Amino acid sequence: MTQVVAPEKLDDPHPPTYRLASLEAIQSTLDLVASLKHKVFVVKLGGSTLEYQQAVLQDCIWLHELGVNVVVVHGGGPSITAWLDKLHIPTSFEQGLRVTDAQTLEVVRMVLCGQINQDLVTQASEMGGNVVGLCGTDNKMVQAHIANERLGLVGEIDRVDVSLLTHLIDLGYLPVIAPLGLGPDGTCLNINADLVAARLAGALNAERLIFLSDVNGIRSADGTHLSELNKAEVSSLIEDGTIYGGMIPKIMACLNALTNVARVHIANGSTPHVLLYELEDHPHVGTTITR
Repeated sequence: MTQVVAPEKLDDPHPPTYRLASLEAIQSTLDLVASLKHKVFVVKLGGSTLEYQQAVLQDCIWLHELGVNVVVVHGGGPSITAWLDKLHIPTSFEQGLRVTDAQTLEVVRMVLCGQINQDLVTQASEMGGNVVGLCGTDNKMVQAHIANERLGLVGEIDRVDVSLLTHLIDLGYLPVIAPLGLGPDGTCLNINADLVAARLAGALNAERLIFLSDVNGIRSADGTHLSELNKAEVSSLIEDGTIYGGMIPKIMACLNALTNVARVHIANGSTPHVLLYELEDHPHVGTTITR
């Protein structure tokens, strides 16, 4: 396995230079990067990892400049909750999903599209990235319906249209997407970012789908880190309660994506240059979920 060693400077906006164990390792890494050219990586940047967004964006831009087609889907849960608290709007969750009334949806849209998406695009552009910000409602990219009235204006995805995404990718852009969807009557709906990332990855036939959150992957009931799981093992962990709460939508998104995506990875977004470990055939960070 090729060992990629992270660069010394984390604030360098230019593609980093890596120290490798040998000339053979350098050639191996170059060959691996070449094999990923024109392949799609979908990266879901969780709201809990936005404080590490600079390092993640650096990796995304570097991979993009090497020819990997990177698509970023971002969340924003903690920021949304903070704004709801400031505005004295109560927050509640059911099975890891935010209950969303009309007032809450206004805040969700403001934070996701008006704040986080624009911040990510601005920062990535300043770092030299050819980046464009999008929302799931653009060009009816994410179409959904309300499946559970108890959750309010929360959408369950019916279909995704990636024609706009593929066009922008062909033009050389790195899309950054806010997870909202369009209801059948034109209503904007709040949609779990993990589910949006999974459906887009599937529609794009992505080579890899990487979820970055504030956890180091999945652990067993006794706390042992699980580096690789298959679908059956994941289902068992859900049934016995080892996987619960807000992790369930993420895991269900992973399982759904495996229909079209070769490999799904869950890792801690605070790990320096965590995306670059994905260049290896067997990443040694986080948890890889396979068919």
